[in-house]
Amino acid sequence: MEIKGRVALVTGAASGIGKACAIELLNQGAKVAICDINTEEGEKLVETLAAKYGKGRAIFSQCDVTDYPQFEESFQTTIAEFGHIDIVINNAGIMNDRFWELEVDINLNGVIRGTLLAQRFMGTDRGGQGGIVVNIGSNVSFNPFVSVPIYSATKAAVVSFTRAFGDQYHVDLTGVKVMALCPNATDTKLVRDVNRKLLLTRYEDAWQRDTAASVFQRAEHVAKSLIQILSTGKSGNVWMVEKDQPPHEISFAKH
Repeated sequence: MEIKGRVALVTGAASGIGKACAIELLNQGAKVAICDINTEEGEKLVETLAAKYGKGRAIFSQCDVTDYPQFEESFQTTIAEFGHIDIVINNAGIMNDRFWELEVDINLNGVIRGTLLAQRFMGTDRGGQGGIVVNIGSNVSFNPFVSVPIYSATKAAVVSFTRAFGDQYHVDLTGVKVMALCPNATDTKLVRDVNRKLLLTRYEDAWQRDTAASVFQRAEHVAKSLIQILSTGKSGNVWMVEKDQPPHEISFAKH
């Protein structure tokens, strides 16, 4: 997909990987809806972006991905402003096994809601033009961390969900392609104050072991990888991006 002139909706876009993705999409000539639960950060970011890219290229929409009506409203607001949507990035996520029900609701249910809404608003079967959904997974989608078993489970589920909905069967029905981008260790707020996010404090030694070999990459690098997979990736593809290297496709055994 050519990015220039497209309209993208990005969740969790006020900070971290989501923010970097929104900025990179703007760099490539897209219009972007910055969707985030954090109104203050989101509105401030849109002001900054308006000064750099010009008014009308980015909007903010308050969006709690656990709240279906509010999430739906973000789609409607984006279409009202820009006319349609071409790209949806389901990026909103938390890592906090202590609040595991919320974690599941954001990391997995939020991705499901976002994908179903994308199919509804972009689907050719609903009068839309089709489009691309990118779900943000993680390196723990394939290699679970002992220290964050519930977070690992949510990210593994995102990959399975993406592979199923990314199948040509669904693309033929809706015209919506679905891919996953799985970043390895990335320098964001997600991995700060980890001791307060583990299910039990005694898991801290397991966290140290899990992350001992981690080489942190910049969120901006993940965003550049997003552009690459939007341009060249096929539906159902799952991509890993790590250590500031180009993204590489993960292959799965054929069944």
